[in-house]
Amino acid sequence: MPDQPFADQTVVVTGGGTGIGRAAALAFAALGASSVIITGRRKERLAEVAELSPAVVPVTADVTTEAGAEAVAEAVRERGGSLDVLVHNAGVFRFSPLAALDTDAVREVLDTNVLGPLLLTKHLLPRFRSPGGSIVLVSSRGGHNPGPGSSVYSASKAAVHSFTKSWAAELSGRGIRVNAVAPGFVRTEAYAANGLAPEQVEGLFAGVSASVPLGRVADVEDITPWITRLADPSAALVTGQIITIDGGMDVGGAEG
Repeated sequence: MPDQPFADQTVVVTGGGTGIGRAAALAFAALGASSVIITGRRKERLAEVAELSPAVVPVTADVTTEAGAEAVAEAVRERGGSLDVLVHNAGVFRFSPLAALDTDAVREVLDTNVLGPLLLTKHLLPRFRSPGGSIVLVSSRGGHNPGPGSSVYSASKAAVHSFTKSWAAELSGRGIRVNAVAPGFVRTEAYAANGLAPEQVEGLFAGVSASVPLGRVADVEDITPWITRLADPSAALVTGQIITIDGGMDVGGAEG
C-alpha cells in the first residue's frame, strides 16, 4: 500500500471536532489528503483540530439542515469541486428506557444519526469522484445487537446499517463504494455527554471489559485504521460491508 494513498484527495469527516472523527481527520491528513473538511456545531473544537494539520479545514455546520449540508458542499466546491471520501461520523447516544422516553432526545438522535447522513450525502453526491469515490459510515454494534435502554439509538444505527447496504447497491453503477464500521464500546466523550462522571465512566468500562473476550473496550485508535482502510483506493472491490470492532463481544455472546 502506498505511504500516501489519499494524496491530492479531498475528504469530508462529520463530527470532526472530537473522538473518532477527530482521529480519522488527522489520519487522512497524515496519509496525504490535501483537504480534510471537518464539520460540527462547536466551532472552537473544530478550530483545535485544524491547528494540528494544515490540511484540515473546519466548517461549522449543522448537517441535519439543508443549509448546513449545502455549506459543506460549498466548501468542497471551493477546494476544486471533487470529493473523494465522505466519512459520516457525527452521532449522538441518549439512554432511552421506554418508561422514561423523552421525545426531544428521540428527535435529537434520529436527526443526528439518520437525517444528517441522508441530507449530506444528497448534497455531496454531485461532487463525488466517479468512479473511485468512497463513503464510510460510523455505525455501532448496537445496530445489529441492541441492548436494553438503547432502543432509539440502536434503531438509528440499524438505519445506518441499511444505508450501507442500500447505497452500496444504488451507487455501484457510479463506482462509489459504501462501507461501515460498527464499534462496540469506545473511549470517547459520549459518556460524559450523557451525564456520567469520570469515575462512573471508568466503572462502566471496567464492567464491560469483563465481558469482552479480548479483555478491554476500544480506543479511537482501534477504529480509525479501519475507516481509512475501507476508504483506501486499494480496497476497490470492497463495498456494502459492515465491519464490527467490538473485541469479540458478538462471537462471545455478550449483551449490551
